[in-house]
Amino acid sequence: MSRIGKMPINVPDKVTVAIDGQKVTVKGPKGELAYEMRPEVSLVQEDGKLTIARINDERASRALHGLTRALISNMVTGVSTGFQRALIVEGVGYTGELRGKSLVMKLGYSHEIVVEPPADVSFEVEGKNPTTVRVKGIDKQVVGQVAAEIRRLRPPEPYLGKGVRYSDEVIRRKAGKAGKSK
Repeated sequence: MSRIGKMPINVPDKVTVAIDGQKVTVKGPKGELAYEMRPEVSLVQEDGKLTIARINDERASRALHGLTRALISNMVTGVSTGFQRALIVEGVGYTGELRGKSLVMKLGYSHEIVVEPPADVSFEVEGKNPTTVRVKGIDKQVVGQVAAEIRRLRPPEPYLGKGVRYSDEVIRRKAGKAGKSK
């Protein structure tokens, strides 16, 4: 039995879940998300809790059991509190700036890079020198993908640590030529 799959999902008071066959729609104060479940799993709603059940013990059903529970739990969390990912911009002259809804990054290239947010995603820039960029949204997968695309614009390098990195990411620093021993 899947340890993750058998855990019930608590639904907050401000969130409503609608089940229409295999389609699950979750509405909350931050927005609305929908998911089409596979036929190997089913969803039961009772007493403010959601429970995922699988129809048989085949390998595919067991794999989808925990996956479906995690996806629906992330939907409930997203529409109630939302998700965010913080990025740190390090380097001389490297900054992020908001222009309208767009994020404009200066990353040492000869030009500025404009990042347009997808639907339900917003950017926040904080700090005296705008070096912390937050990606916020209700869909965990989209927030993570947008943050990864911003990081890919200038990945952190191991010698000086310049580039865009996640706030919880640790960059292993390398010694340069002077650090070599004989």
